[in-house]
This record gives sequence, structure tokens and C-alpha cells, in this order.
Amino acid sequence: VIRCRAAVAWAPRQPLSIEEVEVALPKAGEVRIKLVATGICRTDEHLLRGCFPNTEFPVIPGHEGAGIVESVGEGVTSMKPGDKVIPLCHPECGECSFCQNPESNFCQKSHFSEPQNLLPDKTSRFSCKGKQIHHFLWISTFAEYTVVPEYTVAKIDDAAPLDKVCLFGCAFSTGYGAAINTAKVKPGSTCAIFGLGGVGLSVVMGCKAAGASRIIAVDINKDKFAKAKELGATDCINPQDFKKPIQEVLTEMTGQGVDYSFEAIGHADTMIAALASCNMSTGICVMIGELDSGSKISIDPTLLLTGRTWKGTVVGGWKMRECVPKLVSSYLEKKFNSDLLITYTLPFAKVNEGFELLLAGKSIRSVLLF
Repeated sequence: VIRCRAAVAWAPRQPLSIEEVEVALPKAGEVRIKLVATGICRTDEHLLRGCFPNTEFPVIPGHEGAGIVESVGEGVTSMKPGDKVIPLCHPECGECSFCQNPESNFCQKSHFSEPQNLLPDKTSRFSCKGKQIHHFLWISTFAEYTVVPEYTVAKIDDAAPLDKVCLFGCAFSTGYGAAINTAKVKPGSTCAIFGLGGVGLSVVMGCKAAGASRIIAVDINKDKFAKAKELGATDCINPQDFKKPIQEVLTEMTGQGVDYSFEAIGHADTMIAALASCNMSTGICVMIGELDSGSKISIDPTLLLTGRTWKGTVVGGWKMRECVPKLVSSYLEKKFNSDLLITYTLPFAKVNEGFELLLAGKSIRSVLLF
């Protein structure tokens, strides 16, 4: 058993508490990882508000980390102690019918299918003050050590800087892949991205890489516009600057609506606006943001009747164990610069400060170092 620091959420809507926790040995098919860095994602804030499905407290949040394998359980063959790895918030078991479908990146072991607040054997590897602590998405990266199933870990190049590629566990992979894989953005096309956080700005990067001719960034925080333009946005607009609905503004700007729209916020009204802003015949709208658990959306069905496509995406459509190592290699080859998403690097003890920066709209991504 390893004793180490972790940020524990004892109850919803309370600050995280830095505690000494016990991290048990990995069991068969499991990997224990020494985390080096972890990003703060809005999904973690979603969890802390008690709005993430199938969540139980106390819990160790975090799902955007990178580290080094410390030990492996019986039967683990794809990695060994000392390997650099990224724990994955979306598994790839390789055995279910979805994993075996080349057109799918969904895994039936995902949190959409079964709770991931305990490991697959329905026990926890974390304890603190004599109490069981729950996992988050099986990986709980707000801890110096974590234990995860082998099929939720990607082994990466030893040359990768862990404080940079930790974003590949969620933000960058999700946004970039939403453009490249899910929407399949075509050269010369027009795109609109709602929300310029880490995921939305990664969509901007994906649209640019795909050759889009016009990339319209939409956010109510004008402080994010300079970064959006640096990453490839051609236009930046604030819905609060207009008296008419933003979908009407986008339709007027483009003549018929954009070819592709992306919602990277997680609000019902912006999801509907994003759908309505793409052209009514062949427009594709990709839903990336996650609504609060139990939320519903009501839409006018004629938005879809004329041919629009409304799609969802999970971690950008990548088969994660297979594709994250390739993305890391592309990063090392300087095919894109995801470092530009990192606005703050903080010591792990300042985790609550990192959330304050996020909620104040002052950070794209804060990375915590252990």
C-alpha cells in the first residue's frame, strides 16, 4: 500500500481537501500509476457540483492526467513499470461489439453503460481516514498514485513531456477529434464553434488542420478571442453584442448557415442554437458539451427534417488506447501545438485555485504538477 496526497471531494459543492490517502496494490488486470501532471477540466467541476451521472461521494476527481507505471497486476502485458502512460477517461476493452466495430470508438464499459465510481470488481483502491473513497471514471488523476484497469491506459512515447500531453486524456483529443473524426470537416468549408475553453479551442485547431476556410468562434468571454485567432479562428463573435439569436447572425454571416457547427459548452440553449446555425440541407452539428445529469432538450423537429445531421461525440471519436499514442507522436513531430491551450501551471496543492481560475474565465487549461 502506498500513502500519498490526493484531492478528495467529501461532498458536493465543497472545496477539495488535500488528504493523505492509501492506494492499494493493483489486482489482476490493473495498473498502478504515479501521476506527474493533470489538467483541470470543466467536467471535473461538473462532478464537484454533483451534476455528473452515477457519482458517489467521497470521490477523487480528475481525468486528464499523465504519469509513469509504478507496478502492474497479474496478467498485464501491454506495459511495465517505468513506462510513460496516459490514463483514459474512456476505455477501450477491445472485446465488446462496439470496440470491434471499426466505425465505433464507443466501449460498452464506458460510464454511459455502467458506473465507474468503483473498479470493475466493484471495490475501491482508495481509502482515507478509514473510509472508502470512490474513483472517478476509473482513473481519478487528482492523486499522486492511482490504480486503473489496463484497458483504460495508453502507453506513450518515452520522449513525451507529461506536463504537456496530459491534455490528450480529454481536452485536446476530444475537440480536435470532433472536427477530424466526427464531423469530418472538408477543405474550404465553414465552421462555427460554440465555447472557447480547452475543448472548443481544440475544435478550432482541428477545423484549421482539416482545411476549413472560415472558422467562426463564438463565446461571451472576449478575452478568449485572441487565443482563438492564434489557433486558427477567422472570426470571433460575442452573442451578447447582438439583439437577434446567434443562429440568425451566423446564417446572415455565411448566407445559408455554416457547414459544420460544434457545441463545446454543455447548455441546452447553445446546443439548439448550434444545430440551427448549420445549413438546413447538409449541415452537421456535433454535440460535445455534456448537460447536467437528467437534463432534457426540446427541439423543433423541422430543424432535422430538411437534412441537417445532429451528432454526438465521445473523446473525439478516437479509439483511445490505439489512437492516443499516435496523437502524442504527432505532437512530438510538431504537427500541432497543443501547448497553447495551457494558460497556468500550478503546484498540486493549488488545485482549488485552479478551479477558481476556470470559473472566472481566466484559464483555458490549468495543469497541476505533483
